[in-house]
Amino acid sequence: MSVRIVSLVPSLTELLCALGLRDQLVGRTGFCIHPRDSLRAVPKVGGTKDVDVERVRRLAPTHLVVNVDENDKSTVELLAAQVPNLIVTHPLTVEDNLALFAHFGDVFAAVPGVREAAARLSRSFAAALERARERRFAPLPVLYLIWKDPWMSIGRDTFIASMLAQVGLRSVIEDAEPRYPELTLRQIAGSGARAVLLSSEPYRFGDAHCAALHEELARLRPDATDRAGPRAPACVTIDGEMTSWYGSRAVEGLNYLVDYRERLERALAPLAAAGGRS
Repeated sequence: MSVRIVSLVPSLTELLCALGLRDQLVGRTGFCIHPRDSLRAVPKVGGTKDVDVERVRRLAPTHLVVNVDENDKSTVELLAAQVPNLIVTHPLTVEDNLALFAHFGDVFAAVPGVREAAARLSRSFAAALERARERRFAPLPVLYLIWKDPWMSIGRDTFIASMLAQVGLRSVIEDAEPRYPELTLRQIAGSGARAVLLSSEPYRFGDAHCAALHEELARLRPDATDRAGPRAPACVTIDGEMTSWYGSRAVEGLNYLVDYRERLERALAPLAAAGGRS
């Protein structure tokens, strides 16, 4: 039986292509955009949350790739009754990528070259992880924002937080909080973060958002009249694909984060030299 895959997870669609399974990919979501040129001819089946079930059925996939966080459970359950093989993923730590590569290599081992590609990817990932950890960056408290109206962040038991931690960027959200908590501006201001990282996805934060948020946070300092008191945290953008896309993108993501941490250190240095004054 030929392999026919529908992927409802953008980062795993990219992983499938990296493993040499582009020809077996018969459906994807509109958010599955990498590798762009390779995916142009692959039919779309809706979004990650609003999948067109009938369109998936017509594609007659043998395998459906989903993720616990990214896809709607009721939709997945409906599709599971129609697709012979359901691949459910839920990576929470950086190391989970290794199990992910091995699993995909095993599931699609009948396709020539896939298992070997998975092994190569595992070696590349392990090397990137070792390079990041060798830097031994000092812990730096940060608040990572993924949404606006309401403001939303990430807990420490998320894949994003695990990626950030490899370069010493420690989420200030405690483990006891919801995995994706809503925050007020006052909570952000009093979070203790040295920097607020505004992600490029799922909300498309940009430099203008950084400037506006920093201005609002500056007004909410514990004592705005004390010019020698703690200043508002720096607000900077960060590439969300590099921090949240597990799979093959995580190799590039780890290298990106090493460079990002270095650039963030340089940006924060003048503020530290000023002794915390506004």
